[in-house]
Amino acid sequence: MYCGNCFRDNALVTALRRQGHDTLMVPLYLPMTLDEANAAAGTPTFFGGINVYLDQKSSLHRRMPGWFRRWFDAGPLLRWASGKTAKTRPDDVGELTVSMLRGERGNQSRDLDELTGWLAHLPRPDAVLLSNALLGGFTRELKARLNTRVVCFLQSEEAFLDSMPQPWNTKGWEELRALAPEMDGWIAPSRFFADRMASRLGLDPKSVEVVPNGIHLEGYDQLPERPVPSSTDPLTLGFFARICPEKGLETVVEAFIALRQSGRHPRLRLKLGGGCGPGDVPFLERIQARLAKAGLAESVSVATNLSREEKVRFYSECDVLSVPAKNEEAFGLYVIEAMAAGTPVVQPNCGAYPELIRATGGGVNCGANTAEALASALDSLLRDPRQLRALGRAGREAVFRDYTDTAMATQTIQALQRLLANPH
Repeated sequence: MYCGNCFRDNALVTALRRQGHDTLMVPLYLPMTLDEANAAAGTPTFFGGINVYLDQKSSLHRRMPGWFRRWFDAGPLLRWASGKTAKTRPDDVGELTVSMLRGERGNQSRDLDELTGWLAHLPRPDAVLLSNALLGGFTRELKARLNTRVVCFLQSEEAFLDSMPQPWNTKGWEELRALAPEMDGWIAPSRFFADRMASRLGLDPKSVEVVPNGIHLEGYDQLPERPVPSSTDPLTLGFFARICPEKGLETVVEAFIALRQSGRHPRLRLKLGGGCGPGDVPFLERIQARLAKAGLAESVSVATNLSREEKVRFYSECDVLSVPAKNEEAFGLYVIEAMAAGTPVVQPNCGAYPELIRATGGGVNCGANTAEALASALDSLLRDPRQLRALGRAGREAVFRDYTDTAMATQTIQALQRLLANPH
């Protein structure tokens, strides 16, 4: 509901299984909301979100009998809670995040004992992969009870921790740095983020492998090649991510307004899509009011919480896409999803964006992360339809070659083999 890591993890587990690796996916907090088949189907959800919250708030709840606590982990109740999108923003959950990072010393130690106890009755794994470093508090108990190695993916933690208010911001980083020596290795989705987190956590660079994210190509492989648009064809600018301020939607909207008001793109349309929970609706309404004030409401369409088929179609109906996130993204799955549909991207010169655009040739860096810089880069590209389609073809070819779920799984196994060969 916050970072989208579950989409990447689900694709990875599915691909690992296709390659013959016995892989178990264990969901945490809430039932997973995915647009592909759930790789965790049949596996219990641990650290049920309601119990985790109540454990943080009440010492009495932490002592309640198991039958009482299990009532709060009932599927219908957790699905109801997920629909309410409770306190998922980092500035709301600082104290809880620090407690989770403390693992067996935190208020959720009973939840951790339940998880590791359940895993201990399964065949011993060669490794346990943590989805992100905010789960690092599990490491000591996992290693002690399962006699295994623990490797952690790095995905989006920096922005989450940095967004927490003090004192939780400082305490969170301190806890994570203290956990770092316990880990047997790390896997980052980009060289940018590998270097950034190695610096912030004091990691040996050799302990951090880089494995780019990948996607399943079903649906994308059925899309026809798009012809070069004529000078009279209306073009569409797209945005696809969570509908929230952090993903830079306001920047895209202001760039769109500037392009329309310039008079050079009178038929340009804006297509907005992505996850939108109840907590995001007021922001979306403000965006729509801004577009209406500019007289452009009729040139904008909004499609939220899409199925996989709808998402693929959304990307294919955009001529160019931009998601200028305010935080420096570790990857940006929407970049390769758009490229897989033959849609080029225009992104600011920050985070992993330059790395992805260099590697794929599927887009343009606009420089500064401002509406003015974005509008200028979009203006040049939209007035050159042949270049628009050439970038789309290059990005699509690169994704089909290097950024598939199969490639991600293969590279993950290779990274694990290197990390687990390290005696330290």
